[in-house]
Amino acid sequence: MSTRSAMLLDDEQVVCVTGTDVLDRIRLRIAEGGARPLAVCSVNVDHLHHFGRGRRSLGPRVEWLSVADGAPVAGRGALAAGHPWPRVTGADLLPAIIALAAELGWRIGFVGGTPAMHARLAPALAERYPALTVAGYWAPERAEIDDPAAAARLEDEIRSATPTVLVVGLGKPRQEQWIDEAGPGTGAQVLLPFGAAADFLAGTVSRAPSAWQRAGAEWLYRLLQEPRRLGRRYLLQGPRAALRLRRVRLDRVTWPEASRPGELP
Repeated sequence: MSTRSAMLLDDEQVVCVTGTDVLDRIRLRIAEGGARPLAVCSVNVDHLHHFGRGRRSLGPRVEWLSVADGAPVAGRGALAAGHPWPRVTGADLLPAIIALAAELGWRIGFVGGTPAMHARLAPALAERYPALTVAGYWAPERAEIDDPAAAARLEDEIRSATPTVLVVGLGKPRQEQWIDEAGPGTGAQVLLPFGAAADFLAGTVSRAPSAWQRAGAEWLYRLLQEPRRLGRRYLLQGPRAALRLRRVRLDRVTWPEASRPGELP
């Protein structure tokens, strides 16, 4: 065991880790099991808008590992802690997790998106990861998720497919809420609310070039791509949510160590 720095944002703990650390944690959880599934939460300004401060909170039935996705979150952590605070994005993690799944025989499933996106994702995965076993693709409508009977049938169907890892792309905050409520019943050991990352793999959305990412302007690239859909998120909700970063408190957390860590490409 070791200890890591963490930021406390209201009641949520954002841990200072690298992408390789997260892969290590996922591999350890799948190898050793656990009473609760592990979910990796990407904390960015949009996340701050939806969670905490009397809004929604993440529940105890899932073990949430929250990491700094957005540049403002990572930058605030570095300022408070006095040492670098890596960005760990779902877009970077998902390909590495899928590569580990192909190598180690984990079954991976995808919840969310559209049938058209899945039709593009399936051949892209088959070409890039020929040894990967896909447990299934599910594209539930919002009405299906909101209806208790239909939601229970979806949960049963996913559990019957026996996924090890489940990638959930229902949009914030719905994907995190669905993981909180339905995740334990799916039987998956690891749940990833990485919807946009699956879109990048499918080629339905293009990710910002590396220079934009390094400059912390990935949000601007996405805004320029989809101004009507993302304008409110980035221009109205985002600045207000970012004010919460002024109230960061530092903490320390225990971090389990594995004997053979994974590696990001």
